[in-house]
Amino acid sequence: MFAFPWGISFSHQIGVLVEPTPFKRLGPSVRKKTLIFSMAKLNLGTFSKGDDQSLLCQMDEATKAIHRTLFLAKTSSSQEWKAVAAAVKTLVEEATFDATNEGLTFRAMDPSHVALVDLMMPNSSFEKYEVDKPFKFSLRVEDLVKLVGRSDTKDSVEIATDEEEAIRVTLKNGYKRVFSVHLIESTGGAAPLPKLEFDTKITLTKSIFEKLLSDISVVSDQVTIQASKDKLSFSGKSDVGKADISLDRNDADVLDLQVGAESKATYSIDYLMGISKAMGGVSDTLLAEFSTKKPVRLEFKLNDQGARIHYFLAPRVSD
Repeated sequence: MFAFPWGISFSHQIGVLVEPTPFKRLGPSVRKKTLIFSMAKLNLGTFSKGDDQSLLCQMDEATKAIHRTLFLAKTSSSQEWKAVAAAVKTLVEEATFDATNEGLTFRAMDPSHVALVDLMMPNSSFEKYEVDKPFKFSLRVEDLVKLVGRSDTKDSVEIATDEEEAIRVTLKNGYKRVFSVHLIESTGGAAPLPKLEFDTKITLTKSIFEKLLSDISVVSDQVTIQASKDKLSFSGKSDVGKADISLDRNDADVLDLQVGAESKATYSIDYLMGISKAMGGVSDTLLAEFSTKKPVRLEFKLNDQGARIHYFLAPRVSD
């Protein structure tokens, strides 16, 4: 007897089937190999009249299973995926996404445990969304950046898989491109989400946020944010000198200011600028929430259907 690795044994006489293994006990790729071999036998007419007819039913079941979509998420433009890839790249080199019926999520902390990204894309935020069962997939962030980087702004982006070894990325706007990238094994679990209450909530245009960070970076690598009832101040200092910028509640770039208690905290400019730049043009505004000497949480909306990125950054605390 000769035993094939995918579970079907044959005698030396070609075409005599012995002890078929149920398809549902085999993996997707193994079922596919088994099905192809068995169908070849049917085409050659080598099944005997006494072969178990239940195998044919199992083959039909396996045919449907092979083509079953495990996961599919499609957006009508590429902006969301480009922002997601760029945001994740600011912190980690590998990413594990969780796909459930509710939507697609991702959460990870940078190696220094200073910053954390929390992504939520509900199923309603996609043009098309399908999940056969809860599905996790991990890939190198650089691969994701390169793939979505090949898309134009008006391209639809579809990320899908019908196996557990690779994902398929389809870019289309008349001109269709299909890429496949191998998945990797996850090296760690999801980072815990910090439980925080914030005293201050600020909504600003992203352009003024990046401008004031750039101005302060001339003299310092960190920014101190202070909020009172009607005023915001951003400052930085070092051996080079100091910079101070003030915004009033009524300034055009201050879209909302809610201060439950006066707040003051200092953060890294590089981290703040990095995540804001990563968002590109997907969002023109940002929501910043913080308290004295506590982490800041930035929220960027990816679309109007509830997709968003939360970015947590620990404060710099000096004695």
